[in-house]
Amino acid sequence: MAKEHEDTMSYAIHDEHTIGEVQIADEVVAIIAGLAATEVKGVASMYGNITNELVAKLGMKNLSKGVKISVDGESVSVDLAINLEYGYAIPEVASAVQERVKSAIENMTGLEVSDVNIRIAGVDLEED
Repeated sequence: MAKEHEDTMSYAIHDEHTIGEVQIADEVVAIIAGLAATEVKGVASMYGNITNELVAKLGMKNLSKGVKISVDGESVSVDLAINLEYGYAIPEVASAVQERVKSAIENMTGLEVSDVNIRIAGVDLEED
């Protein structure tokens, strides 16, 4: 499967065994990354985003906030800004987020993830 960068907003995936072309928009990759990150225990939300409970009620708008995607050739670089829940170890949560995001993007899109950079933007101090 060969990947080709067509423009700054979408990526075409070509495969000799298909009858057409599949294009993946940057926004789709960013949403996949944001959703995968918020599934990790210890992540309260994406920076500048609404929480998971509101996402479920309101739909999938704004899931890409706090996510920056850049493509260099055939590899994707992901930058995430997240808010953590108080009491979780930052290195452990960050490592879990990196693995989850890398796995989700590669499995769902076929694009290769070169790196996942995480910025801890805040800590959620609210208790349930």
